[in-house]
Amino acid sequence: MRLGILDQSIAAEGRPQGEAIRNTVALAELCERLGYDRFWVSEHHNHPTIVGTAPEILVAGMAARTSRIRIGSAGVMLPHYAPFKVAEQFRVLDALAPGRIDLGLGRAPGSDGLTAFALNPRANERPAEFPADIRDLQAWLKAEPLPEGHPFARLGAFPQGDTVPQIWMLGSSNYGAQVAAWFGLPYAFAWFFTDGRGAKEALGLYREHYRPSADWPEPHSAICVWALAADSEEEAQFHFGPRLRWRLGRDRGMFLPLESAEKAAAYEYSDGESARLARFREQAIVGRAEHVVERIRAIGEELGVDEIAVVTWTHDETVRRRSYELIARAWGLAPG
Repeated sequence: MRLGILDQSIAAEGRPQGEAIRNTVALAELCERLGYDRFWVSEHHNHPTIVGTAPEILVAGMAARTSRIRIGSAGVMLPHYAPFKVAEQFRVLDALAPGRIDLGLGRAPGSDGLTAFALNPRANERPAEFPADIRDLQAWLKAEPLPEGHPFARLGAFPQGDTVPQIWMLGSSNYGAQVAAWFGLPYAFAWFFTDGRGAKEALGLYREHYRPSADWPEPHSAICVWALAADSEEEAQFHFGPRLRWRLGRDRGMFLPLESAEKAAAYEYSDGESARLARFREQAIVGRAEHVVERIRAIGEELGVDEIAVVTWTHDETVRRRSYELIARAWGLAPG
């Protein structure tokens, strides 16, 4: 199994939000040196915690600072945008980093309903056009003809070149799996969204209904998991505290910058909150690197996926970088 990264540019309490964006680019450089295969960035809007709102711009910044690792979006929420414009953006990105660009596509808004309308006044209509938009986007990226009679059949997305961005379908439900199968695209399931619920069913549907394509004769799948490794179990659990605090807030509709580990540790939890946190800890992939890698491999092997991406949140950026270093070493990645 290949190992990659998903980064979400997490805002940290007490620090400028722009620092989260700069940390993402610096982390891509580190992960290239560590030997990771891919580095993806997410798209969210109007979200005080996740401030990576423009993956196509972040990918350009990473392209300028890396030379080997595949970089891309996970993903572009296609209903917000015109497929033609997305094709142009990713053709430009491919010119900056030929053969290294991934275009992950999602149908979810990555935001609330009002924000979706602010991004696209046709927010209610666009999701229904998702399959047709994928068809058009693929044609423009590959400089292939659109269906006869298509109103934009004469248009071409430039610059064109010898390489093409690699399209992935993303999802946390059966819908994305079925769309990926229909188009013969690789599929990534957001395990960390659902704590694994629905992954086996979605991946099973994907493989059962897969239609081979020229680029992908066989189905190709991935999952993304949340994980944190440290030099000791105690250290890992301490730095996991802010994520746990955030989960409690999220369930009450509060989306805030990530607090420090010290602040999270000092909070006095109610009995009910403590019980919920205990359940979160039982499910979490957190601890020494050997334990973390063992858990990740076991999940990947059980689901039969080809790749796994890891996402990690910490208030302290040095702790997050150390986690990725430890996981890379325990996985056996070859430093670049």
